[in-house]
Amino acid sequence: MAMKRVVLEIGMGTDIRGADYTKAAVRALRDALWHNSLSIADAVGLHVDSMFVEVLIGVPKPDLVDKAQVLALLPHGTGSVECVEGGLEIPNDAGTSSTVIAQAAAIVHLDIE
Repeated sequence: MAMKRVVLEIGMGTDIRGADYTKAAVRALRDALWHNSLSIADAVGLHVDSMFVEVLIGVPKPDLVDKAQVLALLPHGTGSVECVEGGLEIPNDAGTSSTVIAQAAAIVHLDIE
């Protein structure tokens, strides 16, 4: 058998005032995951923990995301996190802080024929 992509979930998250990239990334992944209830693993006779979830996070400064915190959000299976350039950072008028907007894609893979 081979790992096959079976689901793509997409979400957006923000940190309005703190410019916290990890907080925005976690919220984006939560947005992607918490609006779904997947039964695909059961449908093909596999346990939900057999899923491998590839997480892609788009933010302006990818190095500022704590990947371990993002990965810890996965409720089932194992996964990986890759952060790439994307999203938005919008400074406030005073220039003292900014709003960070992150995008997330959760790509679920199962080992099926």
